[in-house]
Amino acid sequence: MDLTLFWPTGPGGAIAAVAITILAAFVKGATGFAMPMIMISGLATFLPGEFALALLIIPTLVTNVIQAFGGGLDHALDAAKRYWRYIAIVLACIAVSAQLVSVMPQAVLFLSLGVAISGFALWQLTGRRITVPPHLKVRVEIMVGAVAGLIGGLSGVWGPPTVAYLSASGATKNESVRVQGVVYFAGACVLALAHLRSGVLNAQTLPLSAAMVLPALAGLAIGMQARGRMDEQLFRRCTLVVLIVAGLNLVRRGLAGF
Repeated sequence: MDLTLFWPTGPGGAIAAVAITILAAFVKGATGFAMPMIMISGLATFLPGEFALALLIIPTLVTNVIQAFGGGLDHALDAAKRYWRYIAIVLACIAVSAQLVSVMPQAVLFLSLGVAISGFALWQLTGRRITVPPHLKVRVEIMVGAVAGLIGGLSGVWGPPTVAYLSASGATKNESVRVQGVVYFAGACVLALAHLRSGVLNAQTLPLSAAMVLPALAGLAIGMQARGRMDEQLFRRCTLVVLIVAGLNLVRRGLAGF
């Protein structure tokens, strides 16, 4: 049987996809975010953009269930109540922008995503923080939620704006991880449904995306163990460096498409 009928780059591409998924899930387990960013950045180097996006949807959904509800249903509901406005805006914008994937040029998608990832990582790496004044909280929440949702629907990635907003709003470490899990889980559900409609998830890509769940769970488990054993600040800095490289690679692909 010709594997390229199911996997466009053959056995080598399938092995690479599994390795990237394990790495991405490991980083998510250790830091609480970055799985979709690493997956889309790595997979898009040898797979078509829409195919790479499809592969990350199901493993992202499953790992976000674990992150959102790992601390118990009560904690997840509390996080949802506190950030309901942000979550609602992200979901609405994901549903709308996901329908544009098939018509937006891949070069534009790669370039915009790469700039967003690199810019976010560079900003965080310098140690700078943005503080949201209380009187601007609602406006900032709406603006950042819209940006996160629009980017998320097009690329499957809405982590950078979310992490930046939580940091600026003064969320504690545990609260930030928990809220990220709820936001990412809700967004992943909408993303999956939206791309079933858009055709990105189809008879070919859905089983392959589901097959990425096992390596994702393995990477997530190792990453969660590493979170308690490694110096978190050092590991986070290493993660940001990886994101910068991944983002710049997407910028390169985007520029090459023009």
